[in-house]
Amino acid sequence: MLVAVGHTWATVKSDSRTLEAAYNVVYTFHMPAFIIISGFFSRNFDLRPDRLKRLITGVVVPYVIFETAYSLFRIFVGHSDDQQISLLSPWYLTWFLCALFVWRLTAPVWNLVRRPLPLALGIAMLASLTPGIGSELDFQRVLQFLPCFVLGLCMKPEHFHLVRRRAVRILSVPVFAVALAGAWWTVPRVNGSWVYRNGAAQDLGAPWWAGPVMVLVMFGGAVLLTACFFAWVPGRRTWFTALGTGTLYGYLLHGFVVKGVLYAGGFDMAALHGPLGSIVVTVVAAGAVTLLCTEPVRRVFRFAVEPRMEWAFRQPAGAGSGTGTGGTGAARDHSQPASPGARPERVGAS
Repeated sequence: MLVAVGHTWATVKSDSRTLEAAYNVVYTFHMPAFIIISGFFSRNFDLRPDRLKRLITGVVVPYVIFETAYSLFRIFVGHSDDQQISLLSPWYLTWFLCALFVWRLTAPVWNLVRRPLPLALGIAMLASLTPGIGSELDFQRVLQFLPCFVLGLCMKPEHFHLVRRRAVRILSVPVFAVALAGAWWTVPRVNGSWVYRNGAAQDLGAPWWAGPVMVLVMFGGAVLLTACFFAWVPGRRTWFTALGTGTLYGYLLHGFVVKGVLYAGGFDMAALHGPLGSIVVTVVAAGAVTLLCTEPVRRVFRFAVEPRMEWAFRQPAGAGSGTGTGGTGAARDHSQPASPGARPERVGAS
């Protein structure tokens, strides 16, 4: 939901310093939270055939489908001058699937080394001062977000219990308030592009040493705000608990809605660029992405997001019926794309 709201805010935030500050706060932690959960669900990933199969059907195939679909949407609906379709250059939100593929393939390596998180931070810091990293596979963002994935790999179910204590919930309120105030102060003073983690320091017009410093600052802010966010995740079952298993549908599909409204000029209305308009846009975006996570939508688009593709793979000798590629079976071996709404302590217990 936060990803969809953030993409919508991007179209109307130019006239509002307050909305720009809120946007920067959300972008500091919303994808890190998604990526930490993805790392948590990848803790047991190895190169076993069934898990490689799920990696292909749950990440690679959806990436190819949605990268192609978004490129065609940009060309024919958005009338973009960029007429190419390139699977090596993720466009818009498809970068996450590309990054998840790379991260998950490296999971066995991070489980092997002695100090995985410091090593991942070192790699991210080096990437931030290396402008030569091209756009292929959005590798700059892959490397700068890598510590969040590795942190998820290192986490255990009890870590989620720690942040959901009453004291942490209470403290999270002033922490977010301070974060918003700090973001408001930095809007005219700091380049907001740092929150995207997709460029080296030199690309952002900063001295080389600023890259490693900002990697550490952004990672620290991401961990702190993600912990505050997780503190308010309900422990009880609610009406929206089941929607957590369909989060990837909302993530991959909402871009067509946002870009479609943008191409149609819907965000050009002056009324949407004021305080009331920002509230309306936020509510509509949150409602739309919630609907995209529901079961009817998932049934329609399951062929693209969770294709089974049994016909494409060799059946192992003596194999049974298997668990398929759906979210439930995948959660049991922690090898499917994350759904942040899922309950990590239950997954860990299973």
